[in-house]
Amino acid sequence: MTEERGRRPGNPQTRDAIMEAAVGSFTAKGYAQTTIRGVARTAGVDPALVMHFFGSKDGLFASAIRQSMPIEGLAASFDGDLGDLGLRLATRYLSLWDDPERGARMAAILHAAAATPAAADLLKELMRQELVRPLATLLEPEHAESRALLAATQLIGVAMLRYVLRMEPLTSMPTDQLAATIAPTLQRYLTGADSFATTGEGR
Repeated sequence: MTEERGRRPGNPQTRDAIMEAAVGSFTAKGYAQTTIRGVARTAGVDPALVMHFFGSKDGLFASAIRQSMPIEGLAASFDGDLGDLGLRLATRYLSLWDDPERGARMAAILHAAAATPAAADLLKELMRQELVRPLATLLEPEHAESRALLAATQLIGVAMLRYVLRMEPLTSMPTDQLAATIAPTLQRYLTGADSFATTGEGR
């Protein structure tokens, strides 16, 4: 008999099942402890099928980042007047973290990136290509990418303290109050005329 332990054929639903298993594994175990074989076992497929869809563990993790990180949702805040971009960005970013399921997955991705150089490289490249550079195109050309990266340091730092380390009183601060508090700093990084006044850096 060829029951094959209920393994699934290669179709879009199978790919979704693999991705769900991968995100769950990266969330629960981190990058280093997640394996192609383990993900395949959870998804009920042959490991070769995981390789067929994603190519490698790095490809699987990159797809998990896209599944877990709010790239499209955050990029939607780029639309609108440049003068209040900082507030839109802060509000949208915090609202995404406030979602319990998405926030847990985002925290797991940050943990994996902090713990494993390979995971960090994948996350950095994805952020640069799909968030930092698109944001930089909205800004004045000089120092545009540096401005976007500085804004990212503020956002990631807040997320680490509020949602990962859960440090009070930051964790209990109402989301709209926190967004309004960090928005001026984000706006200064993004559009402030004096942000790079004391440096000789050029782009």
